[in-house]
Amino acid sequence: MTHPDPVFPLDGGCTCRHVRYRMLTAPLFVHCCHCRWCQRESGASFALNAMIEADRLALRVGEVDLVDTPSESGFGQKIARCPHCRVAVWSHYSGAGPLVAFVRVGTLDAPDHLPPDIHIYTASKQPWVVLAPGTPAVAQYYDRDAHWPPGSLARRQTLLPRINAYREALGLD
Repeated sequence: MTHPDPVFPLDGGCTCRHVRYRMLTAPLFVHCCHCRWCQRESGASFALNAMIEADRLALRVGEVDLVDTPSESGFGQKIARCPHCRVAVWSHYSGAGPLVAFVRVGTLDAPDHLPPDIHIYTASKQPWVVLAPGTPAVAQYYDRDAHWPPGSLARRQTLLPRINAYREALGLD
């Protein structure tokens, strides 16, 4: 599923409205993750995240607390939370660090504009979550080249040198 550019920019924020942000363009890809880690972290049956280059995400009002949070990979993530209501608005995983944001789709003013492109880790989804036939879904993670649209793959290629430099500086590779 591609995300049409005409709906962008999209605004979002936390519950108390201290934090307001804007997604300037369509995301690279939207994951609906059914892993037990996301279930625990979100307190729901899945997490819905829109992956976007951080420089395409603008903090318009307020500030966020970046909270170091463990992840199943063992490398952790930094979750951007409102310092007042503590709602998670996005996160940065260790793989790309601050260069890529995983926006919590439910914090958008119009979350219906970003349905999932794929359901991941469906092997651990709640049994009462029923996916319609033909819904893109994988038991674990997926092959990016097989699922991402060409435009997103091209954007990733542009971002890769910066990601690689970031990872090298931290000794992650």
